[in-house]
Amino acid sequence: MKKILLLVIILGGLNITTAQNYLDLVRLNVANTTLEDLEQTHETNITNVNLEFLLPTPINDKTILITGMTVENSSLVLGSGLSRENLIMTRINLGAKVYHSKKWTGTYLLLPKIGSNLGAEVANQDFQMGAIALLEYRHKNRFRTKYGLYSSSEEFGTIITPLLGVYYRTPNNKFYIDAAFPIRMEANYSLTKKISLGADLRTSVKSYNLGLTDRYVQEESIRGGLYLSYTMDKFIVRAKAGLDTTDYGLYNSGDKIGAQILTIQVNGDDRARLNNEFDSSLFFGFDMIYRLDL
Repeated sequence: MKKILLLVIILGGLNITTAQNYLDLVRLNVANTTLEDLEQTHETNITNVNLEFLLPTPINDKTILITGMTVENSSLVLGSGLSRENLIMTRINLGAKVYHSKKWTGTYLLLPKIGSNLGAEVANQDFQMGAIALLEYRHKNRFRTKYGLYSSSEEFGTIITPLLGVYYRTPNNKFYIDAAFPIRMEANYSLTKKISLGADLRTSVKSYNLGLTDRYVQEESIRGGLYLSYTMDKFIVRAKAGLDTTDYGLYNSGDKIGAQILTIQVNGDDRARLNNEFDSSLFFGFDMIYRLDL
């Protein structure tokens, strides 16, 4: 059910690839939930923290160098009788945004990362490599579409994700939608200059090496929620609530599926899962954003 939901809800995008008229230089997302497995034999409290930094540097009139870092930590117990794990992802974002013409803009990034519980010294299985290429077409200043591809080597194999996105802002600037499907989506409506209501959706598929246990975790995450936002100059604070359908599958190291397109395994999945699938639950959280208007 989780995989079907992740495939159907094609809404989202990497924050650094969007075609909006703002730029988030620092973004902190914190969410907390309690998930129970489908067999109702295990329950765990989960705290997820995601911190992103972005530093754009103009090289010339047509090229902007993009550097940044993303750090994410999820703390949970994967199953009955197991100890609490801190699943940590540290990623470097390195690439460029190129203005090919008045209509076309390209964003090209290398995304090397470490996915691990960092319980022992860093191993080869901790290192993964991702890349993204995204073309943006400007129909009008308030309306743009995006087309691209994201791929990453994971502990379970290679994931390939086609990207399709849109950015639109109304003439009165009260409403905008910003999405690159299927990684991230945000819709926002301004009630006043400082207060707004919105909805966002973030999805991801990634893996974490568990070091000395010779196991790894495959995370398939969908977090969708509503928020109330307050803006103080360049700082934005949001209170959020929504539905978390994240699943954390535990597998033996070396047990792979090969290539995966979105949530579909090209050659099928005959791995032996070592824990039960998690059910969905409500989550509560907050965001803190440092944003520049362009």
